[in-house]
Amino acid sequence: MKSGDRKGCLFILDEVQKATNWSETVKKLWDEDTRNGLSLRVLILGSSPLLMGRGLSESLAGRFEIIRLPHWSFWEMKQAFGLTLQEYLYFGGYPKAVDFIDDPQRWTNYILDAIIETTIGKDILHMKRVDKPALLRQVFQLGCACAGQILSYQKMLGQLQDAGNTTTLAHYLQLLEGSGMLAGLEKFTKAEVVRKRSSPKLIPLNTAPISALSSRSFAEALDDPESWGRLLESAVGSHLINESQGTRVRVSYWRQSPKEVDFVLSRGDQRLLIEVKSGGKGASASGFRAFNNAFGKTRSLVVGRGGISVE
Repeated sequence: MKSGDRKGCLFILDEVQKATNWSETVKKLWDEDTRNGLSLRVLILGSSPLLMGRGLSESLAGRFEIIRLPHWSFWEMKQAFGLTLQEYLYFGGYPKAVDFIDDPQRWTNYILDAIIETTIGKDILHMKRVDKPALLRQVFQLGCACAGQILSYQKMLGQLQDAGNTTTLAHYLQLLEGSGMLAGLEKFTKAEVVRKRSSPKLIPLNTAPISALSSRSFAEALDDPESWGRLLESAVGSHLINESQGTRVRVSYWRQSPKEVDFVLSRGDQRLLIEVKSGGKGASASGFRAFNNAFGKTRSLVVGRGGISVE
């Protein structure tokens, strides 16, 4: 319709990244419609952040607004499929995978083949130059095995085969985060150089791969306090990271051995400390006090035992 008309039109393109040269075609048609005065709004959907991002930056500069859709949250999975909190912590937030929860082997195969391998093998390796594809997969597997842990790049090198150097590992972590798979949180500090050189805290952005790559069943994970504590902390961390996308909130961690704060949310001069406490985890007040001594009095929040509910 013409721009002077009261009503316009919404045109939706789904899984657009599968079309060859999609961004160039959209740009051409958009410019033609603009010249012709058409009141048209275009909604472009895609399941590959890397492929979408490249098309937007290369051809559609100044013509788009990004609306980020992160992994499904607990409340979304609960409302849509009736998942309990325990089920969400173990099985994660992939809607289609819910169909296979009652068949553990099929669920595991779906996560490994349809999610992990598709994202790494097609989205990342087809989009970016990766000299060591096997190492990229190893970095992701290590991130899931050490979910919630702070690992120096040197320590990571010691656990990986043909690991190259720390720059390569940092680059692969960036690729995995860009694809929505694994984040390496930086240490909170006021010094930018120190922050960039800090050891990353590994947080898978969905807990399903943690469970799929482990040897523990749902019941076994529930009975293992250490394993369950990592799932809980990773679920909270992934929720904070996913929900902060597109905002000015930065998610980091803080540690001054032996004191540690699980997560630090910061925006400008505002900060919030978050400690996640599972059933067997000790008190968190010492970490809060140490942070306050270093940076001044800061708001703090305990999630889990002794604090607000995980839900």
